[in-house]
Amino acid sequence: MAVLAGKVAVVTGGSTGIGFATARAFRDEGAQVFITGRRKDALDAAVGELGKGVTGVVCDVSVPSELDALYQAVREQAGRIDVLVANAGIGTAAPLGEVTEEAIDSVFATNVKGTIFTFQQALSHLNTGASVILTGSTAATRPDAGLEVYAASKAAVRSLARGWALSSRARGFRVNVVSPGGTRTPGLLELIPAEVLKQAEEGVPLGRLAEPREVAAVTTFLASDAASYVNGAEFFADGGYAQV
Repeated sequence: MAVLAGKVAVVTGGSTGIGFATARAFRDEGAQVFITGRRKDALDAAVGELGKGVTGVVCDVSVPSELDALYQAVREQAGRIDVLVANAGIGTAAPLGEVTEEAIDSVFATNVKGTIFTFQQALSHLNTGASVILTGSTAATRPDAGLEVYAASKAAVRSLARGWALSSRARGFRVNVVSPGGTRTPGLLELIPAEVLKQAEEGVPLGRLAEPREVAAVTTFLASDAASYVNGAEFFADGGYAQV
């Protein structure tokens, strides 16, 4: 039996990469899925590929008012949320000495403010027993040079999960974090030069970067009833990079 059969899931940043792979995995496991993206063309392409059972809503999570359209669609078409994946995020490489105010504002607006309001505005729609999953990063544990600002934003995401998990008893949800290591997503491949990615692979105990579907598999477990007693935890999908 499909492990998410009958569940309603929301995945922000679902147009490409890990978010898209997560939406596909959720669809395959029987969920009705809503995904967001900032670019309509990419979002339409993703929905077209994923097919029936997946709805796309154009939304920039760094702008709280744009989340209204997302939750209105969920309310009208599904009436509840069983699984919420706050996945939308951006990364900017900025070596110490070259960090700009614009870079800080952009990264924290999406990765931190966006995560907060994605969750907060979903509260009234969360079903009892809902699973909330935040996308973190191994950068929060093992930040690479030039990615310190990004790492700080993901450390904040981990802290948010710990705090929100304390509300689980009163509000009836559980909150966990999936922290990928280097993953072959369009975002990473555009951000990091090929020779640097090759060096990164050599630093992973498994000897390679992750595929998005491998991270999505961990998220799918946390979304399922098999993880019903997992709360406030961080699951690393990093090939051992930040573990040894």
